[in-house]
Amino acid sequence: MNEVRGDTTTMTTPRALPRQAVAELVGTASLVAVVIGSGIQAAGLSQDIGVQLLANSLASAIGLGLLIALFGPVSGGHLNPVVTLSAWWARRRGGAEGPDGRAAALYIAAQVAGAVAGALLAEAMFGRMPGAWSTQVRSAGHLWLGEIVATAGLVLLILGLQRLGRDRLMPLAVAAYIAAAIWFTSSGSFANPAATVGRAFSDSFTGIAPASLPGFIAAQLVGGALGTALAAVLYGRRVREAG
Repeated sequence: MNEVRGDTTTMTTPRALPRQAVAELVGTASLVAVVIGSGIQAAGLSQDIGVQLLANSLASAIGLGLLIALFGPVSGGHLNPVVTLSAWWARRRGGAEGPDGRAAALYIAAQVAGAVAGALLAEAMFGRMPGAWSTQVRSAGHLWLGEIVATAGLVLLILGLQRLGRDRLMPLAVAAYIAAAIWFTSSGSFANPAATVGRAFSDSFTGIAPASLPGFIAAQLVGGALGTALAAVLYGRRVREAG
């Protein structure tokens, strides 16, 4: 099948793959610029941490939903290596369309590169020196648990909607979930290895110190695997026709 679909399991073809990789790069760069930029703006406008988090969570969720709607028809709007890996695994298990190994690797490379570019862009937009490492240490067991929960919920939501044939709800549902998860998880719901790497390049409200990356990314991968397993148990492996 060569059709480009507006969901997380878009089938890739050799001809479409470069365009899809560009969409993932630009989309992830835009997402990280929104997350970091809104954090810098919020910190500059208020000293109240609650107000900062509220502003950042709203901007991040709205931006994510819009980007999924915009880039979904091109690449599936993954913007997240965990989402790409879950779609690749679904294809391997024969339950849904998704990227093959080569496409998944290209997607992930584009996402990481885009995340770093987005962080540098956000820093430059606010007149800060791009490339400064974050000093925000986020390294504790309860934070890793928060990342497992946040990422598992995200993957379960995406795969559940896709397997129920309700892909059109994806932009709104994912945006709403992230807005909530930023508040109900101890980690602030990074839930995205590429964006986590990008945030290390910003010493700001939303940053994460490079030394904290391994723990967060490992937790996200565990959460992604857990969410994928739960989706298989609850919804099966195959996409259902929308009723």
